[in-house]
Amino acid sequence: MRRYVGSAFLAAGLLVGCGPSETETSTQQPQEQQQGLLTEADVDVATECQGILQFVNEATFNTLDAYLPSNVVHNLVNRRAVSQFVSLADISSVALVGPARLQQIEQGARSQDYIDADCYGIADGLALSQDDAVAIVSLVNSISSTELHDILPYAWNGALNLRNQRPFTNADAIANTTGIADVSFRNLRNAATLSRPFEALINAVNNVPRPHGGVFMARHFDWWENMNGRFYNFQITECFGERTERVSEPHNHRGTNADAAEVRAHVEAFVNAAARFGTLDPEVKAAGLANLNTLIEGRSFFGCSYGYARDPWSGHGATFFVDTESGFSVYTDSYWAE
Repeated sequence: MRRYVGSAFLAAGLLVGCGPSETETSTQQPQEQQQGLLTEADVDVATECQGILQFVNEATFNTLDAYLPSNVVHNLVNRRAVSQFVSLADISSVALVGPARLQQIEQGARSQDYIDADCYGIADGLALSQDDAVAIVSLVNSISSTELHDILPYAWNGALNLRNQRPFTNADAIANTTGIADVSFRNLRNAATLSRPFEALINAVNNVPRPHGGVFMARHFDWWENMNGRFYNFQITECFGERTERVSEPHNHRGTNADAAEVRAHVEAFVNAAARFGTLDPEVKAAGLANLNTLIEGRSFFGCSYGYARDPWSGHGATFFVDTESGFSVYTDSYWAE
């Protein structure tokens, strides 16, 4: 069974003095999962669960009939004679196939050894690997309420219920939460799994030695808390996008969202700045930036640039970008300390 290796979750947050504060940010970040084997594309069937499609495409009528009503089997067999099924959405488009039938199909695929324990199962229209499921649970249990709502911009009540009911122990409990359905659950899966190469680059940047200054990046953070924290010399340079109108004044808010080109240029500049302090693995850098480009292309972002200090002996210049639809976000911070 072919599987894909993703990077570890990033422990991230704001900086204190000359480095990041673990105590202030540990509750906001996904728990570290070393060498997770994750779905790295926005698909509805994980590699570990491809046997579900194989089962529907190849099993005999009688085998399918052992797990599904005969009229459903007729519909599936007639459809696959025209073209093979390529996704769960494809299977669900067949008459009489809904969530309950998908569960029966999963049961049949598992019983007939088309899938094994590496496939977690089907939840809210996604066939998840075990590692996907673990990553989703880790994300939901650990990110800030702000980020939950950013990831679920059209499922406000769902995000609120997740916040109030966590910690969760499995992905099914998240999928079954009131206000969470196929689209919102897929947003959570994507937030938990799709940016691992970029997170590996962020981790590499943050591990470059920097004794009295440097740069710091984060994938998961609480921008609302950051903008409303009590810091020395807090001053907004510029904010952009509708969501940040509440934390800025008209004279420092430009209105229009940032685009992919602006995010790309800003992140690349920070990565290059980190390289001046130490060596970055070229493969990690290339893979991380390529992953970033995939995630931001054609997207719009709100955010802010601002300065602040944790104490009189240090200074920070911070910028964050948040995708207005998916909630994908990145935080950068250049700092100095005496």
